[in-house]
Amino acid sequence: MPKYRDCLTRFLLEDAHVRGALVRLDETWQAIRARTEYPEVVADFLGQCCAASALFTASLKLEGRVSIQLRGESALRRVYAECQTDGNLRGIAHFDTPLPEQLPLSAFGPKAVLAITIENNSAGRREPQRYQGMVGLQADTLSGAFEDYFTQSEQLPTRLLLFTQGNQAAGLLIQQLPEALASSEDWQRAQALFETLTAQELFSLEPNDVLYRLFHEESVRVLETQPLAFGCSCSRERVESTLVSLGQAEIEETIAETGGISVHCDFCGQGYHFTAEEGLSLFWPDSKLPPSTRLH
Repeated sequence: MPKYRDCLTRFLLEDAHVRGALVRLDETWQAIRARTEYPEVVADFLGQCCAASALFTASLKLEGRVSIQLRGESALRRVYAECQTDGNLRGIAHFDTPLPEQLPLSAFGPKAVLAITIENNSAGRREPQRYQGMVGLQADTLSGAFEDYFTQSEQLPTRLLLFTQGNQAAGLLIQQLPEALASSEDWQRAQALFETLTAQELFSLEPNDVLYRLFHEESVRVLETQPLAFGCSCSRERVESTLVSLGQAEIEETIAETGGISVHCDFCGQGYHFTAEEGLSLFWPDSKLPPSTRLH
């Protein structure tokens, strides 16, 4: 059993001018998967998205998070994964039954889209700054769709391998550095080595051993190994913001019907309850509630 489980390893191929990241999820993936009884075809997509979200944080130089959302018109309606730069990761999928045993990307329909959102929560910002890119699903694999995203949105040659295996998910990313875009020979050599990696090696070997096996002739240098864990970013404050976004009329209608507001987080199971007065005060400070809505 590998010693380094649930971690993200950043590395650099100094001779080839290529940066990369390797991720392996064990207990983290098990915690995400255990919250819903996912069919294997759903778990496969969700596990790959979770691994990819962690990989995409590797190049971020800000405090925030990366979220991935796969939306389609098939029985697998939505896959969502999110990784924060502090290493907390969560994910969820929504699907209808029955599901086919195999679900190629083409089955998601012509309007299917893969959206990647980067959220900057750097200190001093009152509201997070968000950057979103989207790409269609013309590729044959999810890894290929992510590569299309980087080509179209970032203009950086990128390769990904994503695997799931029972209670494990893993992935490897390499990316040509901007200053080396004019040199194709080094990038072609790095890709050739990258393509020799097998799922079994990625799941069974230590990250450093994987990188040495692949890239020892390219002066591979490990920059950092970061622990990862299941963690939910829900909070009462975020729920309040969501309620405000629904609008006062809808909140008042809900309170009239139920006497309060209850919200359940599908990611972690945490519940948030707001009394009628607390719900209304989101729109009107308690002392300024209009007579029509003031509680007695």
